[in-house]
Amino acid sequence: MNTKRTIQALGLAFALAVMVGCQSASNQPSSPEASAGTSAPGAASGQPAQQGALRHRPSQSPEAAQAGQPAQAPPAPRTVTVPAGASIHVRLSTALDTGTTAPGSAFDGTLAEPLVSNGVTVAPRGSLVSGRVTNVVSSGRLKRPAEISLMLTSITPEGGRRTSVSTQTWSESGKSHKKRDITMVGGGAGLGAVIGAIAGGGKGAAIGSMVGAGAGTAGAYATGKKEIALPAETSLSFHLTAPATFTVQ
Repeated sequence: MNTKRTIQALGLAFALAVMVGCQSASNQPSSPEASAGTSAPGAASGQPAQQGALRHRPSQSPEAAQAGQPAQAPPAPRTVTVPAGASIHVRLSTALDTGTTAPGSAFDGTLAEPLVSNGVTVAPRGSLVSGRVTNVVSSGRLKRPAEISLMLTSITPEGGRRTSVSTQTWSESGKSHKKRDITMVGGGAGLGAVIGAIAGGGKGAAIGSMVGAGAGTAGAYATGKKEIALPAETSLSFHLTAPATFTVQ
């Protein structure tokens, strides 16, 4: 009887020991490796790791940041009006001559100075200008001097639009050679009279005057033709007769 109770006591003690051991094992903390392997991102213990990941994230280059930004639109074009009376200084690109240029002929040139209105440059120096020959008179050999008249028709700023303009007429007239011709004719007549008088008295003087006058007229006809020549690079000035509106950036 005592032996049976002893065996029961030993079995109960063994069972209690096993239960206590299992409970102790279940209460022990898991290993760092297991915790690291089972912890989910975003947990409170994972915040330092997330901050470290942010620290090691490659920074975005300025070029990439700029590339991601929308491109700025260019400024909208605006109109600027140059008032009537404004001076336009040009330099011819086309040579003109009253002996060869026909009325209505076109000519080209460039701005010798910038065209400015209210502090805004509407056409820089070197901008293309175009014009028209409104009148041409070829020099006569005895009385008629040469004449030429020009006016501008458009200005095209560099990289801009062609703008029509209206200007006063630029004109030039050759010097009258009427007085010079009279002097040549009179001088020829006087010289002829002297020669005639020496040769044949009074009658010879009259004949000599007529011959001398004819010779003087022929000389004036041969030498009296004077054309107006405007070579390339000639500087001219025009004035607007009406406002001109230009489109600028």
